[in-house]
Amino acid sequence: MIIKSIELRNFRNYENLDIHLDEGTNILYGDNAQGKTNILEAAYLSGTTKSHKGSRDKEMIRFGEKESHIRTVVQKKEKEYQIDMHLRKSGSKGVAVNKIPIKKASELFGILNIVFFSPEDLNIIKNGPAERRRFIDLELCQLDKLYLSDLSSFNKVLNQRNKLLKDISFRPDLVDTLPVWDMQLLEYGTRIIRKRKEFVEELNEIISEIHSKISGGREHLVLKYEPNITADLFADELLRAQNRDLKLCQTTTGPHRDDMLFSVDDVDIRKFGSQGQQRTSALSLKLSEIDLVRRSIHDTPVLLLDDVLSELDSNRQNYLLNSIAKIQTVITCTGLEEFVKNRFCINKIFQVINGNVYEKESVEEI
Repeated sequence: MIIKSIELRNFRNYENLDIHLDEGTNILYGDNAQGKTNILEAAYLSGTTKSHKGSRDKEMIRFGEKESHIRTVVQKKEKEYQIDMHLRKSGSKGVAVNKIPIKKASELFGILNIVFFSPEDLNIIKNGPAERRRFIDLELCQLDKLYLSDLSSFNKVLNQRNKLLKDISFRPDLVDTLPVWDMQLLEYGTRIIRKRKEFVEELNEIISEIHSKISGGREHLVLKYEPNITADLFADELLRAQNRDLKLCQTTTGPHRDDMLFSVDDVDIRKFGSQGQQRTSALSLKLSEIDLVRRSIHDTPVLLLDDVLSELDSNRQNYLLNSIAKIQTVITCTGLEEFVKNRFCINKIFQVINGNVYEKESVEEI
């Protein structure tokens, strides 16, 4: 699986851009705030309909414009897909695959599988549980359309139930309608819990070996799913928590409160790990994500690395670069020194200057 080209019209700081990528390693280099990450964001948006930053559609439209257009051409197993996306200041985005409009995000998921690695991901372990749930959800949604549907439905029901809990404080008679939302919450939530458990268990099998290699065999990393409540006990606990929910006006039990444990030699590194351990574990997690996608779809995902190398020491840099040799990769950086020093293979080089991209013939040209 590769991205062949990306065209941008009025996206972020780009008025017009047409960039053709190599199937190997592509470097986007330049000073900060020139637009390198914006290209990665457009690619991620094309595969997931969402910004990796969580930005809203209107925030990604070029200043002074009313809409933006992204066209991404993907080659997957000898078949080509053209993904067109229109972002509008007012109204929802429009998405078409091979010029045929789609109505649901689930119709897009799976065409372009992307693994995105940014400096923020280095905090995935030490930050709060929401970061780790987001990681699980973003990956599962790319791999499993049923999970995407269940997660979307669960979030809608959760919002409705929370609204009802607040309304009941003013109208106690509405408590009789609570079981209707509870049934739906249990239906979608139970499937989410079981799928997350399977996902983390599979990821744990992969990450253990990768982390051992990165750490030189000195550490043993274990991932463990920490559900707020198990699937089997969800119904009983939801009923038991009803009075608490009514008092707090929010749903206190369910997969929206899940977490994932990272332990090295039985030590919870979310709380007690060194910065080096947390960064090595985050790197292991992303490399495991690549392997998991490969196993699931029998193809390689596209890897986007947003200025990550500057955050890693030389040993982690070398391991990362050697691990992605056979995957299409788009890397942003401020300079090429590390690639030259390590004689790492670069297939295409692009210099980004204030919303303009210039392709370079070789490192010597720079």
